Amino acid sequence: MGESVERVLFVRFYRAASGNEPVREWLRGLDAQDRKAIGEDIKTVELGWPLGMPLVRKMEADLWEIRIGLPQRIARVFFTVVASEMVLLHGFIKKAQHTPLADLKLVRARMRQVRGALGAGS
Repeated sequence: MGESVERVLFVRFYRAASGNEPVREWLRGLDAQDRKAIGEDIKTVELGWPLGMPLVRKMEADLWEIRIGLPQRIARVFFTVVASEMVLLHGFIKKAQHTPLADLKLVRARMRQVRGALGAGS
């Protein structure tokens, strides 16, 4: 019998007011191999939190990125932690050395919305 590993965090997708879940939709648009790699790294964070580099990098207060190496490219998934929930805010395929400002603004707005709604402050 295998040992059960207890989750430290529970994954939740950010949900827009429209009901859309942008990270889930982004993942669905990727091929199966990329989805599997991203899912495995999310699960590693879920089970092993808190983690640091090279898998997880703290971007600023209450905001982290999962750094996922894919064949021929790199993906990033941004998340915040509220209580025992890891809320996936935004995912993208990295095309430049630095994260584009538009992506960071979007992530920060979603984080403020999530943390405000859950009473976690900003």
